[in-house]
Amino acid sequence: MIPKYDVIVVGGGHAGCEAAAAAANLGSKTLLITMDMTKYAQMSCNPAMGGIAKGQIVREIDALGGYSGIIADKTTIQFRMLNLSKGPAMWSPRSQNDRIRFTQLWRETLESIENLDLWQDAVTSLILEDKEVKGVRTKIGVDFYGNTVILTNGTFLNGLIHVGTSQMQGGRIGEAASYNITEQLFNAGFETGRLKTGTPVRIDGRTIDFSKFTEQKGDDTHFKFSYLPETQSKLQQRSCWITYTNPAVHNELELGFEFSPMFDGTIQSTGPRYCPSIESKLLTFSEKQQHQLFLEPEGESTIEYYLNGFSSSLPWQVQYKALQKIHGLEHAKIFRPGYAIEYDYFEPTQLFHTLETKLIKNLYFAGQINGTTGYEEAGAQGLMAGINAHLRCHSSGLEFILKRDEAYIGVLIDDLVTKGVDEPYRMFTSRAEFRILLRQDNADIRLTEKSYNLGLASPERKKLLDEKNHSISEIIHYTKKFSVKPHFVNQLLTSKGTSELKQGVKLFDLILRPQISIFDLIEVITPFKTFLAKVPEERKTEIIQGAEIFIKYEGYINREKALAEKLDKLEHLIIENKFNYGQLKSLSTEARQKLEKINPKTIGQAKRISGVSPSDINVLLILLGR
Repeated sequence: MIPKYDVIVVGGGHAGCEAAAAAANLGSKTLLITMDMTKYAQMSCNPAMGGIAKGQIVREIDALGGYSGIIADKTTIQFRMLNLSKGPAMWSPRSQNDRIRFTQLWRETLESIENLDLWQDAVTSLILEDKEVKGVRTKIGVDFYGNTVILTNGTFLNGLIHVGTSQMQGGRIGEAASYNITEQLFNAGFETGRLKTGTPVRIDGRTIDFSKFTEQKGDDTHFKFSYLPETQSKLQQRSCWITYTNPAVHNELELGFEFSPMFDGTIQSTGPRYCPSIESKLLTFSEKQQHQLFLEPEGESTIEYYLNGFSSSLPWQVQYKALQKIHGLEHAKIFRPGYAIEYDYFEPTQLFHTLETKLIKNLYFAGQINGTTGYEEAGAQGLMAGINAHLRCHSSGLEFILKRDEAYIGVLIDDLVTKGVDEPYRMFTSRAEFRILLRQDNADIRLTEKSYNLGLASPERKKLLDEKNHSISEIIHYTKKFSVKPHFVNQLLTSKGTSELKQGVKLFDLILRPQISIFDLIEVITPFKTFLAKVPEERKTEIIQGAEIFIKYEGYINREKALAEKLDKLEHLIIENKFNYGQLKSLSTEARQKLEKINPKTIGQAKRISGVSPSDINVLLILLGR
């Protein structure tokens, strides 16, 4: 007898894996259905996690009790902290991973979770009754019933792959697409559209002349994603390599433009603005003589390489000939050409902030089905959908929603459901108003206690958080009490290009200097070094950096907190279902249309809708008696 589930997750990508794991770990009887159980959380594009703003999201997933950070750490073959030359609000962790081991470890993790069942099959339709989802029907004819369903279909909904004039149906190269769900939901009233993404050639490393590339090694300091101290990679670390296109490469590519599905009208959907194909770059930046490329290893021991920056849907012969015009790749052989893929998505303004759909009760969307791009954005949505689906089943009326000043995940979801998308959405630090609050170093401080109170983050995580907070407070207190004499530090100050002391000062005041780091002072102030010896060695860098950031940026942090608290008042002014916007003639036409379509929950959300002006907000405030 097939059991009835609390949560059914459709799709085993990054969103589906995080959703299923979260729901099951919270105690929901959960089923994860995927078409191929050997490809959980497959890295369909480049074998890497994190990057600008995306790295912050991975740390937030980890702080909440998700698995992306843990699995990335354990399968890392290179780790770098990007933007270290800038302020800490911009620091972004990024890992290069072993593609095969990443998905293998995800499978091992899922198989170890209590309450989680796995099923290999394709879902062909939803079981709907009176605008409420009751379960799913699979290709081989099995009906699974559940209280909630989460769709995380990635690029598989009516997926169509393009290589030049050749087309094939599929969700990834060599994998079948998923059909019928889009049509069913369209008939139920959903607004749907098409988006495009792409991927570059995969190269045989035995045919690469690395002497013509610039080597890019990982960081010597061992950064990582997870706040759990034991998540270390035991894999051999490998370098990435940098090269450039040139006019000969461009000329070869341009010869194939007449056969490009992007230019002959075959592909009409919108691709990612911030990860364009090489042919798009040549058109958009026609004046540039070269474009940077990154050659990235696919794993610890494989000879396969990924050419980041060379995404293309041109005919394979054109890609191959152009590739061999790149210095170092003159004799390159490829395992497969790049391709573009078109797929269906659903306008995310049709969702609540919980990621439940507005049209069908108990149905949730997460990942690329919402118009996003990237493993990290998908995993974050999956985690949040899994939490909220669980709460719907077991805690009626409770919702888990992160605000824009609490997490990049909050910014991501609010952007999606408030503004919608007209191109694949990618997270950047510039999308967040409160970047100083949403740093990669403090994701646990912001989020772990919230998750622990839900029952997702483990007691171990809560203990680590309490120890970190206590240690940071002790360090700050010590620096405010300890006085430093000039003769101990003047040589250091001179070497760092900052003025010498004429009299003793508190250690705290020295740390405030932008040229000076706590790590510099440890080396010349023996009592301080002795004091810090009690910080656990495996977390020493994390905790000391946390204290230093707080000391140096306290003024900025407090200013952003005050602004966030001021704006938060608007988030408590509920307007959902209070107005018939079509009848409010004092609003602009665009505002009436947008407000009617989105039906924002609060004044704060309404304020962020594109096309709703400050004067429109004032009208609503007056009508509320404000």
